[in-house]
Amino acid sequence: MATPHPILRQLGGRIRVLRLAKGWSQEVLAEEASIDRSYMSGVERGVRNVSVLNLARIAKALGVHVAFLFEK
Repeated sequence: MATPHPILRQLGGRIRVLRLAKGWSQEVLAEEASIDRSYMSGVERGVRNVSVLNLARIAKALGVHVAFLFEK
């Protein structure tokens, strides 16, 4: 398997931190965002090149703007 791109790893880590701050499992976030749990796992690990639509769904579920997912 190829090494995840640093931007995807950073994005996935940010999503994981926000999810954990809510006390949610990946399954709960995936359900709230209307995406598959295995896809969510790939996003958090940085191995999925997540679409803009799915980023918007994840951000909405987390209650943040999409841009916030990219802030350091």
